[in-house]
Amino acid sequence: MRIVPLSVTLEDKLDGMEILKKIERMGRTCYKSEDKITDDSATKFVRQRLDEKHVSVIEHVSVTVRIICNRGLSHEIVRHRIGSYSQESTRYCNYNKASEITVIKPTGLTTQQETIWSLAMTAAQERYLDLIDLGCSPQVARGVLPIDLKTEICVTYNLRTWRWFFTQRCSPAAHPQMQELAKNTLDLLSAHIPVVFDDLAKKYIWGLE
Repeated sequence: MRIVPLSVTLEDKLDGMEILKKIERMGRTCYKSEDKITDDSATKFVRQRLDEKHVSVIEHVSVTVRIICNRGLSHEIVRHRIGSYSQESTRYCNYNKASEITVIKPTGLTTQQETIWSLAMTAAQERYLDLIDLGCSPQVARGVLPIDLKTEICVTYNLRTWRWFFTQRCSPAAHPQMQELAKNTLDLLSAHIPVVFDDLAKKYIWGLE
């Protein structure tokens, strides 16, 4: 059994200012104010649209990330719309080839809890490998795999959907590991794209209202 951490990486090369300029070009169509576009007008324009809750204009830009998490978190992620997903499939991936499964350890376990969790993961691994050895296909043997099995999922959302994702999944009401994953993703996107996520980063990462 192999344990790996949660992770998120960008699949796009992002130019934050070019993204803002594209949003401005699309958004000014609504007002037929393209003549007001200047070299430095995009930042102010996008900020004003967000302040006015005119967020449809940011749907013109999408960003893809690659997430490594457990199956439980991936089940929550794919409930978000509108989005596109490509996920590691337990129907077709045969973990017998590596002679082990890869899992994500829950956060906050006590020593005793971690011992019990490790025993459960090891037992699931052994039963899965036994089933494969006995001729079961991966899509049948996967029935004994745990929710904490590591999965890899590519997620594409437009910027408006990313904002909604962060609002829901950075919340204290979200699963602790989902909060960790969402905040890491928010930190990543806000570092590359000016303005669009500033208010959410301020609230959920910096703890400022």
